[in-house]
Amino acid sequence: MGQIIKNTITGKEIEKPDPIDVEVTFDGGVMITETDEYGIITYVNRKFRELTGYKKEEFIGLPHNINRHPDMPKAIFKNLWETIKKGGYWEGIIKNMTNEGKYYVVSVSIKPKLDEHGKIIGYIAGRKIPDKDAMHDALARYKEMKAKE
Repeated sequence: MGQIIKNTITGKEIEKPDPIDVEVTFDGGVMITETDEYGIITYVNRKFRELTGYKKEEFIGLPHNINRHPDMPKAIFKNLWETIKKGGYWEGIIKNMTNEGKYYVVSVSIKPKLDEHGKIIGYIAGRKIPDKDAMHDALARYKEMKAKE
């Protein structure tokens, strides 16, 4: 049984799936999400919903880690959060899961959203098809990092 994730808006609980070793190919376009400053989803575009299998109503209010694959090392997300909380731009390759537990790999770019005073009020992330060589290198590196966790 997977982890239970609670929607911060609706209170509805969603079971995060257990991973299965089946790849879902991202066929292109751009998947966009936006979160508040705490990583709670405030917007998901159609392409993101189609690939992940979640409905808009399920996503809005969930922590973005709902689709984090357990193969991802914690250090990657530590670096990601350290970078974007300081107002920086983060880019990398991420392995995520669909609502069925299948995986997909994307190249992700994340930048802060700022209010009129320059205060961070959230984050915008865009995902594209990763370069195959960079993807294979990243996944091999992540496997080594996970083994050391």
